[in-house]
Amino acid sequence: MAAAPEPGEPEERKASCTSLHLSYWKSLKLLGFLDVENTPCARHSILYGSLGSVVAGFGHFLFTSRIRRSCDVGVGGFILVTLGCWFHCRYNYAKQRIQERIAREEIKKKILYEGTHLDPERKHNGSSSN
Repeated sequence: MAAAPEPGEPEERKASCTSLHLSYWKSLKLLGFLDVENTPCARHSILYGSLGSVVAGFGHFLFTSRIRRSCDVGVGGFILVTLGCWFHCRYNYAKQRIQERIAREEIKKKILYEGTHLDPERKHNGSSSN
């Protein structure tokens, strides 16, 4: 059970260390500008890039036993895999957004024209009745 705060104690000191730690990681910014939590595709790209770095560096080390060159290959693998995943994911994300926008516009048109003479699904008779 947590101890009750003193009556004169400021509000900032009431927060526990755990909640401060979690709030720091929730708003993690990579390189100071890329908000990993709120940017689509950023988290997966960084994770796959890290995995690609380990695989490329360790694989190169197993084949050549050259440590420095293996580290260079690992960094190159990180950059290539991260950028590849980033562009692939952002392309699919943009394509999905375009499809959603088109579907939204079509639904608006259907609602607008439903039941009128402009409704494309309304069956028109060959003979006109007057």
